Amino acid sequence: MSYWPGFRDIFVTAYTLGAGALGALIGYWIGLPVYLLTGPALLISLATLTGLHLAIAPVVRDFAFILIGISIGAGVDPQAADAFIRWPIAFLMLAFMLILTLILCRDLLVRVFGFDPRSAVLAASPGHLSYIISLSESMKVDISRVAVVQSVRLLALTLCVPFAALAFGIRIDTAFASSAPLMRVDHAIVLFCLSLVFGLILKRANAPAALLIAAMIVSAAAHLSERAPGVLSPQITHAMFVVMGTLIGTRFSGIHLAALRKTLVAGLSTTLLTVLLAMAAAVPVAYALGLPVAHVLIAFAPGGLETMVVMGVVLGANPGFVAACHVARLLFLTVLVPAVLARAPKDRSLP
Repeated sequence: MSYWPGFRDIFVTAYTLGAGALGALIGYWIGLPVYLLTGPALLISLATLTGLHLAIAPVVRDFAFILIGISIGAGVDPQAADAFIRWPIAFLMLAFMLILTLILCRDLLVRVFGFDPRSAVLAASPGHLSYIISLSESMKVDISRVAVVQSVRLLALTLCVPFAALAFGIRIDTAFASSAPLMRVDHAIVLFCLSLVFGLILKRANAPAALLIAAMIVSAAAHLSERAPGVLSPQITHAMFVVMGTLIGTRFSGIHLAALRKTLVAGLSTTLLTVLLAMAAAVPVAYALGLPVAHVLIAFAPGGLETMVVMGVVLGANPGFVAACHVARLLFLTVLVPAVLARAPKDRSLP
């Protein structure tokens, strides 16, 4: 789908978002946690696996990312700045966890599921999907198996994190509500324009999730300086969450049911191992920083950057901490994945 949609693309985007809204409604009816995200993600995933062509125009996606970033930045607490001094320990633990994750998940995929070592490294990467797929296309690997494992990870985390939060005793039934005053319309327009300009600059620098991160930074700076107090209308925020959930579901577009059946267990197994390693790393970091374990876990969870940042807001985590950890994860993986690939043999043997 081209960036600026034609008539057909507009039609596809419209019925995709309509299906996502229906998923949110069903999620509300059946009591799914964080139903605005999980409902659309689940329904759209199931629909794409039946062969339906569902997609969202890139310009609509970027529009949503900017509004979500502004909404997240509006929640930055001035007292949170003190935590920056103690965050380096989180990044050190994160780097160690990523190295361990790549090695252990690679070995699992090769020894148990018959992946070749290079495909296993790419499938084992805990995140950076677009980067991983581009690497896969430049190498002689089974792209479909890599894509399925990565897509299963994204969907599984989106659906499971809310239930894990409930297990930790975190209330999320009112997480979408805000008692803060609404932002003035002119302030919101200025923030949107500044975020767009800054986001395009970051995009040219190949920054991950450029528009979302730019909007978070611009909005946080405006709120900390009290230049643009208040929050976006709940109706806007809720609609953007539905768009995000729908985007997650479209990750399965083009993946055939037969390919999913063959690789589903591999995807679930690596996701489980990755989450267990993230939990093991999150506990000591949470203790050292004086943060709830669930908040650190959402910062270390190997989901999509945009999805996990939004999920962190829903769970009440510090948005700056969560975003910083996920950006660091992508930067670490940019270096780690090629390094591990360089040592991977081309046959199915491992040392």
